[in-house]
Formats: sequence, structure tokens, C-alpha cells
Amino acid sequence: MRNDDVIQSIRYMLDLNDNEIANILKLGGYKPERGEVAYIFKSQNLADDEKGEDCSHVLMAHFLDGLIYYKRGRSKDHPPRPIQTPVTNNIVLKKLRVAFKLRENDMHNILERGGFSISKHEMSALFRREGHDNYRECGDQILRYFLKGLTERVRN
Repeated sequence: MRNDDVIQSIRYMLDLNDNEIANILKLGGYKPERGEVAYIFKSQNLADDEKGEDCSHVLMAHFLDGLIYYKRGRSKDHPPRPIQTPVTNNIVLKKLRVAFKLRENDMHNILERGGFSISKHEMSALFRREGHDNYRECGDQILRYFLKGLTERVRN
């Protein structure tokens, strides 16, 4: 899934404006340049083939880390971890799980609310380390259903 689509979904979910997005990026240790945040949302209403270049993996990684700090606060006991690039759908799912303090049952309920059913074993495979025997790559469809269900949960 495109990085800018994920950020746009989170923006809608939390009803954030450009300044709040910039502050989340700053919490994650990224200094956005003037107009960079507006560029992410410029292609919001365009078709997929007209969207152009996606935002960088570095920006997305900082945004997800900043989102965790925005939702949960910064821990003084733990130093910030280095960012992980490239940002895969599995990483997005993991970071959203941490940011919104979701447990396994919450994850299942959110996916079902979004219109997708998944077993506990399939769910746990999405959170395994890459290279593990039971690792499963998170597809765009699963992430879209998860974002849809999480949006319904947060906004209602």
C-alpha cells in the first residue's frame, strides 16, 4: 500500500490537520520541509495512475514512530529505536498496534469490523520476524480492511 495513502487514512481517522501531521513527524525525529506535508495530501483525490511519486520510506518511518509518541507519550526509560526502512505493510500494522494499544482480540475485532475475517494463526504470522518459518507478508487488502475497521472504531 502506498505510504501517502496510509498517512491520509490516519489523518482522516484522527481528524488531523497539516500542522498536527508536521508535529507528529517532529515527534518522530523528522524535520519536514515547507510544503512537504501538503504534498502528501495533494494527490488525495486523484486516481492511482495519476498520483505520481509516493512519500519516502524515511518520512513514513518517522511518521509511524511519531504517531506512537503522539498517542502514548515518550518513555524516559527507553531510548528511541532506529527507524526501519523500507516500511512494509507488516511494519505499519505493528506500529499501529503499538500506537493504539491493541491486543490480539482488538486486532481481530477491528479486521472483522472492516469486513475481513482472519484466524488467530494467520494474525500472529503477520507479527513474526521476517525470515521466521511462520512469517506471512501483510497484503494491501488486509491493511486496507484494518485501517477501515480502526477508523470506524476511533471515529465512532
